[in-house]
Amino acid sequence: MFLSAILSVLGLGFLVYLLFTLAVYALPFFVAVTVGMYIYDTEAGLLAALVAAFMSGAVTLVLGQIAFATIRSQPIRLAIGAVYALPAGVAGFHAVRGLSEIGGAGESWTLVFAGIGALVIGVTAWARIAALAGPDEEALTASPAFSTARPANDG
Repeated sequence: MFLSAILSVLGLGFLVYLLFTLAVYALPFFVAVTVGMYIYDTEAGLLAALVAAFMSGAVTLVLGQIAFATIRSQPIRLAIGAVYALPAGVAGFHAVRGLSEIGGAGESWTLVFAGIGALVIGVTAWARIAALAGPDEEALTASPAFSTARPANDG
């Protein structure tokens, strides 16, 4: 009994870790599945569908990272981050709702937990897409720790 409780907690912890790790890839995965299903429905074959799905997902992820890293306009960066964070939030909502229902929570508490989970996972996806894009060069040059100016020598 005690061992099953420990293994249940470890399994739940692993699922939560996996959810947070894969949250950034919700949009590229959605694009890949959509393109793969479309190509497969056109009777191009299974191999063509798999290749097209993989390529479209990879291109979506890479272009998003490049756009987030190179565009300096804050409203556009906000929109790009939202495009990646919203599908992750939806996936987080459904994952936390499912885990809450397994745990036996009531309907209202299930929705509360799912809403909190969606918010937390969406913010995490936002932070990860920003981290994958790399640091902001303007912030680095404005920081005194990275300043190249030397103090004046008085004597």
